[in-house]
Amino acid sequence: MEHVVLVNEHDQPVGTMEKMEAHKRGVLHRAFSVLLFNTKGELLLQKRAQTKYHSGGLWTNTCCSHPLPNEDVVQAAQRKLFQEMGIVAKPRVAFSFIYQATFENGLHEHELDYVLFDVFEGEPVLNPDEAEDWKWMRIEDLVNDINRFPEQYTAWFKILLRQPEFPRVLQAVA
Repeated sequence: MEHVVLVNEHDQPVGTMEKMEAHKRGVLHRAFSVLLFNTKGELLLQKRAQTKYHSGGLWTNTCCSHPLPNEDVVQAAQRKLFQEMGIVAKPRVAFSFIYQATFENGLHEHELDYVLFDVFEGEPVLNPDEAEDWKWMRIEDLVNDINRFPEQYTAWFKILLRQPEFPRVLQAVA
């Protein structure tokens, strides 16, 4: 059973909890979202596997998950990038934000989400238990698509893109 790190609003650990239990209760816990861009400035998206515990079949950022107890966020991001997408990268932290979302199956996200980014050229090798498809998208095209088809994207990804710090990530990879 995988455990998540419970935190307060200042990212101070206050305990651990089994991952599904944390999502049933909507308890604030640490998470991360990775954004990989190519040299053209396009963002690598993944389509979550239909079998995921929530948001299956939806498009989202390159990789997202939770650090394990006693695991650094950057190390966790590297681990999950390889596990989900077959990618070796060295993402760096850009910013963090807290959000909440409730899903149709009764689960809740209440996460302090670290956003990491890096530049990557190549094609991912998908773990079918995690992701079922991928594509590169220009940010302008992505925003237009989200505006037209918001139901096709994960809740946290739409929130992440609206964060005031997000444009600084785009400048850093330009």
